[in-house]
Amino acid sequence: MKILLPVDGSEVSLKAVRLAISLLQRGLSGSVVLANVQEPATLYEMVVAPDTEVLERVSTAAGVDTLAPAEALLINAGVVYEREIASGDPAHTIVDIVERYSCDLVIMGARGASALRSALLGSVSNEVLHAAHVPVMIVKMDEEPSD
Repeated sequence: MKILLPVDGSEVSLKAVRLAISLLQRGLSGSVVLANVQEPATLYEMVVAPDTEVLERVSTAAGVDTLAPAEALLINAGVVYEREIASGDPAHTIVDIVERYSCDLVIMGARGASALRSALLGSVSNEVLHAAHVPVMIVKMDEEPSD
């Protein structure tokens, strides 16, 4: 089984990585594709740095930096993984990565936006859940205890 772990640098995305590691340590046989999707350059960034090669290097460096904590977790656990840093619309790019790597499962975090905000704006996890042709496991942040 090949598991896609999209990581955006948030704590909830690292929680998804920890869950995948736990499943693999409990006997699930598989490998991991660790992915980060960088948003495309803005018009301002293209005007300030019109060299597309510079923009690509900066985007890749940001992706490497974002993936570093997740990679450390996987390495410490001895989990075999591949790494993908892409650019584009996050949800659509994640679905493309699923297909390109022939992933069987996506485990990803959800930021837990309100239902109204999620309905109006959509969320990456919600879009992936509906667009992917493989199962998608959504990991949510732990609820803050209320006083």
